[in-house]
Amino acid sequence: MKIKIEEIKSLIKKEIEGYKSELDVSEVGTVIQVGDGIARIHGLQNAMAGEMLEFENGVQGMVLNLEEETIGCAILGDYLKIQEGDTVKRLNRVLAVPVGEALLGRVVTPLGEPMDNKGPINSNKFRPLEFVAPGIADRQPVKEPLQTGIKAIDSMTPIGRGQRELIIGDRKTGKTVIAIDTIINQKGKGVICVYVAIGQKASTVAAVVEKLEEHNAMEYTIVVAANASDAAPLQYIAPYAGCAMAEYFMYEKGGHTLCVYDDLSKQANSYRELSLLLRRPPGREAYPGDIFYCHSRLLERSAKLSDEMGGGSLTALPIIETQEGEVSAYIPTNVISITDGQIYLLPNLFASGVRPAVDVGISVSRVGGNAQTKAMKKYAGSLRLDLAQFRELEAFAQMGTELDAATQKQLDRGIRLVEILKQNQYVPMDVAEQVSIIYLGTQGLCDKVPVNKMKDFEVKFVKFLRESHSQLLNEITETGELKSDEKLKSVAADFIETYLAG
Repeated sequence: MKIKIEEIKSLIKKEIEGYKSELDVSEVGTVIQVGDGIARIHGLQNAMAGEMLEFENGVQGMVLNLEEETIGCAILGDYLKIQEGDTVKRLNRVLAVPVGEALLGRVVTPLGEPMDNKGPINSNKFRPLEFVAPGIADRQPVKEPLQTGIKAIDSMTPIGRGQRELIIGDRKTGKTVIAIDTIINQKGKGVICVYVAIGQKASTVAAVVEKLEEHNAMEYTIVVAANASDAAPLQYIAPYAGCAMAEYFMYEKGGHTLCVYDDLSKQANSYRELSLLLRRPPGREAYPGDIFYCHSRLLERSAKLSDEMGGGSLTALPIIETQEGEVSAYIPTNVISITDGQIYLLPNLFASGVRPAVDVGISVSRVGGNAQTKAMKKYAGSLRLDLAQFRELEAFAQMGTELDAATQKQLDRGIRLVEILKQNQYVPMDVAEQVSIIYLGTQGLCDKVPVNKMKDFEVKFVKFLRESHSQLLNEITETGELKSDEKLKSVAADFIETYLAG
């Protein structure tokens, strides 16, 4: 048999050409225990905390515990499909989520996968879930207002761009409504909003999305949803994912963003669940020792960046649900100490028809007047004190005591101020209109208007200003000041006279 040298040569050449010098070497481990969203894996000695892993069925996981023999990992997907003995490989990267303009108007999971049946998300940009918060030198003071459109908040507990303002209260006191109104009020103001729904019913999230679409607010909003039926790991990473999506616009585009975390109590519960399953030692109220760090590293990412960094901002509105008004519980005290103020909502105020049910006494903004326009600062300055005195007198008056004329006058004005601060859902108010109506209240111009007519009077007065004296509103909007207050006073006096006569 004659060997054909040329044939052998060509075969060897072909083999050499097709030879891949880069061998696919990956460290592989084995699942030794799985259940309730976590897995224990043996054999991945070099895995790092926070690193991504991939199970043989394609589901991904994130390393949380590093022990001597095994590693503990949170499963970001359907853990029921994973079984003991399955192989797991390292991906040599940390968890990152898709970011960019492609996400605007979409409802996504914490991993950035679409949930709204509007097709795939075409984004080639990614940001890591965890990101180091900007240092002191990279920040500037909070001094630019972020208008919520809610009179009770913009006048007494103002929020600035880059601030972290906690919304706290019992269930069903209107916490989400404040956040949604704030998002709706950002229309046309160039603020990108991210609404993170953690552990809520899917129907509740659908209702929120529907409201946002109804007010054309979805075009500048991203909704990140980890529903109540989702596993604990997804609920735990949801706020970090939402924050990463907002950070893209703050760092890369120098833009202004607003992030609502609704709510962090449920995220804390999911983290507690994960920690207990991973056999971490429980602390107060069975939460793990690092639950404070879990929230602080999230909220500290909110900032107003320095001009060198692009001047962007990320404002956070975390929401915390209390049990029977227990503000001194573990999670509420933690988050109160991390944030720059809180808006406290009371069930009894809500039940008595004061909506938003903001408790003026406990609610504070640690940024204060820095985040207000000059006009608002000037005329709403006395509002908090007036209302506090009114609440005191109100309790006194309920005892049926005879009141002198001055006390009665103060009481009457207080009742009207409470009426002025009432506001319906989904009708955020322009700052100029807020200033003009608060001016009337604090200066006592509408003391003669019957209390039951205050709502009607306010609507008609604002409409009258828009139609006949728009220059007054424009002046407040453009300069932030009310220079022609005498003009507003005379316009209001004439209008009140006509209103009362009619």
